[in-house]
Amino acid sequence: MTSSVDARDAIAGATEAASAADDLPWIEDGAKVAPNDARAMSRLFLDRLQVLEEGTREYQYARNTLIEMNLSLVSFAARRFRNRGSGDMEDVIQVGTIGLIKAIDRFDLTREVEFTSFAIPYITGEIKRFFRDTTWAVHVPRRLQELRVDLAKSKETLATELGRTPTVKELAAHLKLSEDEIIEGLVAANGYVAGSIDTPSSDDEADSAPKYADTMGDDDPAMELFEDLHTLAPLLQQLDDRERAIIEMRFGQELTQAEIGQELHISQMHVSRLLNRILAKLRTGLLPA
Repeated sequence: MTSSVDARDAIAGATEAASAADDLPWIEDGAKVAPNDARAMSRLFLDRLQVLEEGTREYQYARNTLIEMNLSLVSFAARRFRNRGSGDMEDVIQVGTIGLIKAIDRFDLTREVEFTSFAIPYITGEIKRFFRDTTWAVHVPRRLQELRVDLAKSKETLATELGRTPTVKELAAHLKLSEDEIIEGLVAANGYVAGSIDTPSSDDEADSAPKYADTMGDDDPAMELFEDLHTLAPLLQQLDDRERAIIEMRFGQELTQAEIGQELHISQMHVSRLLNRILAKLRTGLLPA
């Protein structure tokens, strides 16, 4: 583990060495460097990173050590989002680390800005982008995602001023938007969090209260048959009297082809041909090309 004294000694020794050689102080584990020492060491490493050739072992060592020494910045920024409730903190840390890497790659010492002040916005920005893009239960357009935030702020402001929940008209006037846009934003906001159908539907005891799943109906097995018959009805009206009679006897009375032939005084073979022709006509009407 690198102590504070060791880090200060490394800085002092490395300042001389840096002018005469391309090497940097060796830090076994940058994550163990104390934050105050990491700040001073980071300036040295950032300075050397500007002149090292990208892709070399020295460049990779300097860059990786900078990342390790400043991971505490990621943890600091991530703590602001610990109560968001819809993301694993390990994922948030990984996303924040991407922001840290971008800050290291884009930092310019000539700006005379502390690296910490430069890096925090990059880290926070990546984390916010992560929540914006991945935590919605239902995907909605970016415009509506941003409108949800504006609506939440406006609701809070107007509720304080009015002493009640603001209406759609009041929200529209406050945000200078149309009422249709406000309604669209409110509907889209429902897609941020998905509720489980196993959630109790009332505030009663969790074990005894009915769940939303209990109130959901099942598919009616006869619904498909009803839809077919509803579609078939006008097609049957287009048949002539004898064709409708044959259909009624065959499928309504469930007579055999021989029995239908006896009723109509025609052969069973003739009944079969008639049925095939009628059914083909109905099939064509049900399934148009």
